[in-house]
Amino acid sequence: MSRPTTYAQALNAALRDALTEDESVLVFGEDVGALGGVFRITDGLTRDFGEERCFDTPLAEAGIAGYAVGLCTQGFRPVIEMQFDAFGYPAFEQVVSHVAKMRNRTQGRLTLPMVIRYPYAGGIGGVEHHCDSSEGYYVHTPGLHVVTPSTPADAYSLLREAIASDDPVVFMEPKSLYWSKAELELPTRTEPFGTAVVRREGADVTLITYGPQVPNALKAAEIAAVEEDWDIEVVDLRTLVPFDDETVMASVRKTGRAVVLAEAQGFAGMGAEVAARVSERCFHSLAAPVLRVTGLDIPYPPPILEHSHLPGVDRILDTVARLQWDDEPDLTFADRPGTTGVPA
Repeated sequence: MSRPTTYAQALNAALRDALTEDESVLVFGEDVGALGGVFRITDGLTRDFGEERCFDTPLAEAGIAGYAVGLCTQGFRPVIEMQFDAFGYPAFEQVVSHVAKMRNRTQGRLTLPMVIRYPYAGGIGGVEHHCDSSEGYYVHTPGLHVVTPSTPADAYSLLREAIASDDPVVFMEPKSLYWSKAELELPTRTEPFGTAVVRREGADVTLITYGPQVPNALKAAEIAAVEEDWDIEVVDLRTLVPFDDETVMASVRKTGRAVVLAEAQGFAGMGAEVAARVSERCFHSLAAPVLRVTGLDIPYPPPILEHSHLPGVDRILDTVARLQWDDEPDLTFADRPGTTGVPA
């Protein structure tokens, strides 16, 4: 029977079910044991499975990742947590030089069936080092799967799939979505790795996004439909690597226009890669250039300025308006007669 389930609860259920079904699964990281994690994702796991299966580590991210690599060589399937996105940077050398390359380096003799959980992105009023959008580093590293679910159902399903994978998975959890809810019956399975999903059907513009910005994309699409009669299709990538070219390109070829929405800074980011792929593969179907809506190209600002840095509904609709009215490029959504605008 379905019941209201938060994103955080769905992740907890996925970890619990994986620990129950496979004794080789281990969960460890900073404060994931008795405390249950900063965001309580691992709440109750140490109590129910013991300190041998879910345990705390020293505050040494490089050591956590290196320890997980060693456990993989001995038949375990570790799930490690980096607590906050930028806390994972000390482990970056381990992830890039060893985690991502081990299977290729050993010609398949050694697999790395490990999951690295990164609570990431902003929207919670956090300070520097606690709100980075670091997906660009990992999607640029061959050998890693990179996943960022936007719904409780996908959080459960994709985490189960990540734990079962024989390849390393960077599992990026938008912190702003931990408390979002959906009616859910667990266990549940959604589309597999490498499968994007159309969250809202539309005919005029394709809005391509992922992770923390999916709710903003859907909100913008609903407002645009009511106030401007724009029919926006919203595509949620779900998995950044592997990338679902088929779903994305089919949507853009149908609408003829595309906007890429990402919370991370714009320069050389995941949004740039998506825009380039769409431009190359759908050139003859495009009625306008592919545009992007991103965070600003700055270090993450203090909480009081966070709202100015992050993409908001107004910024999304302003960008869509540039596609719709080429003869009025400087007229923003909020300036249009009869519109109310929406706070960013």
